[in-house]
Amino acid sequence: MERFDVRTNAFNQMVRITPQVEAAARALGAVEGAVLVYSPHTTAGIVVQEGADPDVAHDLLLRLAELAPHRHPGDRHAEGNSDAHLKTALVGNAQLVPVQGGRLALGTWQQIFLAEFDGPRTRQVWVVPIG
Repeated sequence: MERFDVRTNAFNQMVRITPQVEAAARALGAVEGAVLVYSPHTTAGIVVQEGADPDVAHDLLLRLAELAPHRHPGDRHAEGNSDAHLKTALVGNAQLVPVQGGRLALGTWQQIFLAEFDGPRTRQVWVVPIG
């Protein structure tokens, strides 16, 4: 397993981590199979999404904020970040990414993102080879 840190600088943010995942896959010697890209956090997820147009990440965060508003009056969690937990539950904290010929097999527009929902923080990402 390879690990790397991602520093976020906003409360909600999508940080492109494709280059770090590719480097981790290379370091692991992944040639064929897949890598599991995992966030060991309950308030940050891993998302594969369009990376060419930054408005996609903006719009995704906007819609998630509408689905899970910060500090809903019915929330009981004392830390005040129940929205971050819900957003992470919706997007997930891991993605399985195929590897072919030693490279991540992503679609033309796809990139891998760490989705921060309770920042700014320093987050860890774990990359585990499969196959």
